[in-house]
Amino acid sequence: MDKVRVGIVGSRFAADFHADCYSRTDKAQMVAVAAIDNLPEFSSKWKIPDTYSDYNQMLARKDIDMVSVCVPNFLHHQVAVAAARAGKHVICEKPLSTKVEDAEDVIETCARQGVKLFYAEDWVFAPSLMRVGEILAEGAIGDVLYLKAKEVHNGSHSPFAKKKSTCGGGCLIHLGVHPIGYALYLLGGEGNPVVEVLGKTTGGLNANYVHKDFEGEDWAVGILKFADGRHAFVEGNYITVGGMDDAVEIYGTEGLIKVALTFGSNVDVYSRKGYGYAIEKADFTHGWTKPAVDEFYSLGYVREIAYFIDCVLHDRQPKFGVNGATGLECLKIVQALYRSAEEDRTVKGPF
Repeated sequence: MDKVRVGIVGSRFAADFHADCYSRTDKAQMVAVAAIDNLPEFSSKWKIPDTYSDYNQMLARKDIDMVSVCVPNFLHHQVAVAAARAGKHVICEKPLSTKVEDAEDVIETCARQGVKLFYAEDWVFAPSLMRVGEILAEGAIGDVLYLKAKEVHNGSHSPFAKKKSTCGGGCLIHLGVHPIGYALYLLGGEGNPVVEVLGKTTGGLNANYVHKDFEGEDWAVGILKFADGRHAFVEGNYITVGGMDDAVEIYGTEGLIKVALTFGSNVDVYSRKGYGYAIEKADFTHGWTKPAVDEFYSLGYVREIAYFIDCVLHDRQPKFGVNGATGLECLKIVQALYRSAEEDRTVKGPF
């Protein structure tokens, strides 16, 4: 095999950046897309020849090697399982599912069918965080003691994000899952699981700070304690205005590192009139702004998809951080944080 033939399920935001990443490599070919809307626009934009309103019809094709699951959270389980049963390798967007038992079913089905399961945690491949990994490996800040990480913005436009039944919760499972995944990748792994969590959230609907029409929380924080005694502080919220703010701070015995994933542009623009786009979730572009140069690349999507393609081409299993086990552990931690917030207590593992 010299090229991975890809089918995409979904045609909105996540599908768009998957298609963008596939278009940047000659190692993949997008052959089909399945979705319930936006098909003509999406397929035309990305030059995808075949479209389907029923993803099962697309999965029946023999000329598809891998499927990108880019649908609302509550559909991840059924689409991923269907793709695996059809013998396709699976890239599943975060979260792996909305329920732990469904995530376990995805993992078990992929293993039984002999297909690879990729958990799409893009932070693992963000160029700035990959550079951080190199600096840490040199011992530049000594032993890592503590991690702070957040993904925050002013709220999702998706109607599926507003309901617990379709999202799985609120901003914690929708945004906080990224810093949780990165914390697991940096501090966790085999032999060093999270053993204790403490979570705080707004209560949803009228108990929310801003988004009274969201059934899930619009603000959430969590403290994770790892088996080796190190801690991570994670945050996700829908109350931050001014554009999506993804940031990481790493504290060590001999120094510290701070990373601005989304506000780290080296371009400064002052505009009286405003212009088309600066960064995700920015309300306007008047005055001074720092527009993203290549958002999909800087957030890690491009390198992530390239890595998944290489795993298929060279028959390698994905590493911890972007495999099914990581996606499952993220979801278990999210659920433990929800339980901690609801019961107003620390929750101890195993999760």
